[in-house]
Amino acid sequence: MWQVSVWPDNRRVSYFGIEGYQPRWLNGYRAVAAAHGRRLCALVGRRLDRAWLLWDRDREKSFTDGPVLLDFAGVQVEVNHQKVDDLSITWNTVDPVGQATRSEGNDDDPEVHTFHFGWRHDALPELAAFQGRQLTAVELLEWAGGDFADGMIAVSFVFADNRVAISNAHDENDLEFGAPQPQLPRP
Repeated sequence: MWQVSVWPDNRRVSYFGIEGYQPRWLNGYRAVAAAHGRRLCALVGRRLDRAWLLWDRDREKSFTDGPVLLDFAGVQVEVNHQKVDDLSITWNTVDPVGQATRSEGNDDDPEVHTFHFGWRHDALPELAAFQGRQLTAVELLEWAGGDFADGMIAVSFVFADNRVAISNAHDENDLEFGAPQPQLPRP
């Protein structure tokens, strides 16, 4: 769900209070490949410095509606999914180190759900294991499961002996490690 806020000093923030982040939603392999294919391929050969997840500090778990940030030697790709087949890829818009943690919502209103977020690069050991490793390939994988999610695009980052695919888990991000599911063939 898109959520736009204005902080008291009139700075505009968007998408759960992530300063500077404004997703650009695309659908389908052709649209994603045309918009981001060359830049994704240019990441090959770079080392992954950090992989950041938006962290829900109250629940002590990843907030899967937030973008996944992968910093490849100074080039940061930000991957996010929503709805069934919306994919946003943005570049270098979020500073997880310099960004203070934010609260989104109203702590004094019991009817409004409040989130307390921060960024973590060490929250998920399987993802943190890729840090310091060189990227060998990037693949756009298109879901072909014969169901309502057909056409959903996952972004797969391949390393020497493993991979992580960021896919859509029905309106949120899902991180899948290892070989892609058979329903995610390469187009």
